[in-house]
Amino acid sequence: MTGKPPLGEHVDWTPARRPAQIALSGAHVLLRPLQPEADAEPLFALAHAPHGDESIWTYLPDGPYRSVGEMRRMLAHAAASEDPLFCTLVSSDGQRPLGMAAYLRITPEFGVIEIGHIWLGAPLKRTTAATEAIYLLLREAFDRMGYRRVEWKCDAYNAASRSAAERFGFTLEGIFRKHRLVKGRSRDTAWYAIVDDDSAAIRSGFQAWLADQNFDRAGVQRQRLAALITQARGRR
Repeated sequence: MTGKPPLGEHVDWTPARRPAQIALSGAHVLLRPLQPEADAEPLFALAHAPHGDESIWTYLPDGPYRSVGEMRRMLAHAAASEDPLFCTLVSSDGQRPLGMAAYLRITPEFGVIEIGHIWLGAPLKRTTAATEAIYLLLREAFDRMGYRRVEWKCDAYNAASRSAAERFGFTLEGIFRKHRLVKGRSRDTAWYAIVDDDSAAIRSGFQAWLADQNFDRAGVQRQRLAALITQARGRR
């Protein structure tokens, strides 16, 4: 055998910053640290009978909860965690908790972080605010904390989460078979990621989608996010 074995490119690397308990504010949504006492009751109502959507918990490792008090205890435990680092998704006026999300599997030394533990109450689903929340999390990870790679993982049967990942510009990297046990069931995990090479184009697509001119007077999008990301990638 002649020549040197193939290796990845050499990287002059400074570790990324760990995410902090700060608020991320957009035009349509606010992401802020959990407030267990204030958040428990409205979040419980959104995700439990008689008026909430308990299907939220189908693919999540926790829930549903038996009472507001039980959910409050979970939120208190989550609020003390640094990994996952949870946040509450709140209406833009800061008044109404509407869902949750987290950074997790935080590895600053390699520049890898995951977005997960996402659930959205019915008022937030399929809204501009929901899309903006993901944009804010991605922008924070790539632009402000300096990560090289943001991951998204979900149950391979979770069609809604997989569709969302692809819409947001994540690339499917494979299916990890029998990856986990969740609530007594075997889970195959769909593994997605965005790397920093693609982040500029994806940022551009999000910004174009969120722009006021992309919506008509009735608030209907003129161009789809996935199409705008594809266009931005083509301009690189």
